[in-house]
Amino acid sequence: MNQIARLAAPDSPTESLAAFCKATGDVLRLDILRVLRNDSFGVLELAQIFDMRQSGMSHHLKVLAGAGLVSTRREGNSIFYRRSLPAADSLWRAVHEQLLCGLDALPLDNQLDAAIAAVHRQRAEVSRQFFARFADGTPAQQDLIAHFGMYREPLLSLIDSLNLPARALAIEVGPGEGGFLPDLSSRFERVLGLDNAPAMLDRARQQCAEAGLDNVECLLADVLEPQALPPADCLVSNMVLHHLPAPADALRCFAALLKPGGSLVLTELCRHDQSWVRETCGDLWFGFDQEDLNRWAADAGLEPGANLYIGLRNGFQLQVQQFAKPHSSNSNVNPRTAP
Repeated sequence: MNQIARLAAPDSPTESLAAFCKATGDVLRLDILRVLRNDSFGVLELAQIFDMRQSGMSHHLKVLAGAGLVSTRREGNSIFYRRSLPAADSLWRAVHEQLLCGLDALPLDNQLDAAIAAVHRQRAEVSRQFFARFADGTPAQQDLIAHFGMYREPLLSLIDSLNLPARALAIEVGPGEGGFLPDLSSRFERVLGLDNAPAMLDRARQQCAEAGLDNVECLLADVLEPQALPPADCLVSNMVLHHLPAPADALRCFAALLKPGGSLVLTELCRHDQSWVRETCGDLWFGFDQEDLNRWAADAGLEPGANLYIGLRNGFQLQVQQFAKPHSSNSNVNPRTAP
């Protein structure tokens, strides 16, 4: 055998570079990476977005996965594709980073934006139908995961540590039956509760009326749509993000509702694999990794702050995360190229 034959080993650097170049040498595959910037999609959703057959989309995803550009995440019986971050030990890390940076600087065309929005509307409709269908039993079903009392005190301690102004405004996104509104009412001059489920909003209003909370207003609103609201000193979202169709977009919308110097406080599930929550509790996502929340918050121009974790006896774990909006108006918000 010729010892100097130019035969690459199966996982040689040249082969990995060739796979990378092959994967990125196609316009459609580059557009897939752009769409996956801040969201994950199933193969059927991506086929819908790009108006192509599932088999063709599966081929392109296989090529991207083989090059280490996308990875999968299982949500129950569904598999979602997401962008892979450049590996720390990759020989081509700098190339990978520059590729993503360049792609993220390019705005999506209107057709792709509209197709992504259509998929998000379909996801949102699933959640809305659940809460409309099971409004009477929703609190009990949510309690199967985490009763509000399990995280109320740690959440209040975090909010009390924020050193907010005396005449502060708070917004709660998705107040449910309004269980947290009395606590916010006693700490803020004015409180707004936003919900897109009329039945749940009626329950929150009833709770406020019975408690005599005259500084709380409950509004029917979709937080993912532009809102003409006064900027808040504190925005609270308890166990809501995993019901929303586009979590990264939601964090951008949350950030837009904050004053400079304001804080976003999120209570959310940590990543889990309990598939029964989709049918029983209407969850679209099975919790979140802290790394994802930090990345989405950074893209929204927010800075990480305090955090705490709460383990539950049923095996779930909660995370309470605080993110601050910088006082400077020159916060580095990345341009929106995908949810």
